[in-house]
Amino acid sequence: MIILGVDPGLTRCGVGVIEAGAHRRLSFIHVDVVRSSPDVSQDLRLLAIYNGLVSKIEAYAPDAVSIERVFAQSNRNTVLGTAQAAGLAMLAAAQRNIPVALHTPTEAKLAITGNGQAQKIQVERMVTRILNLNRMPTPADAADALALAICHALRPAGALQGGEREEHLTAAQRQWAEASKKATKRRFNADRGM
Repeated sequence: MIILGVDPGLTRCGVGVIEAGAHRRLSFIHVDVVRSSPDVSQDLRLLAIYNGLVSKIEAYAPDAVSIERVFAQSNRNTVLGTAQAAGLAMLAAAQRNIPVALHTPTEAKLAITGNGQAQKIQVERMVTRILNLNRMPTPADAADALALAICHALRPAGALQGGEREEHLTAAQRQWAEASKKATKRRFNADRGM
């Protein structure tokens, strides 16, 4: 399975591509950053990000696209641009009938390091190690995109290969599953006003 991870951003949008093979063997395929100039109008910046994402999707033909779920930030302009870039990634995938998964930064950190509160450098080191890279991907947006793709490959729901059972999951994967259940329950209760 080819997985394309997207760390959305309006100036720099990280794109990482991996292959998840048998027995959860992960292989590095590609990493890059799609850029837009802050010196042009918002519509042209969005067009540049969209065209860059479409180019990557068409070049690597992923089976799934894993995108960072946008969450509230203190800077409204940053969260708006991030949400717009995430929407463009979802649109590009949907137009090609490619399934999309959204993962929070905490979920990605937990899947990669076993610690949902891991520091960025810890995630970057683990991405480098998991994918057997000679050096850490740069900039951070690129490493984050690979982390999102790895998270999707390792997440327990739907990640079991033929013949594998739940007891073969790593401790980090079991923790991720538990965190995911709690988050889903919190969202459900919040939606119901509880």
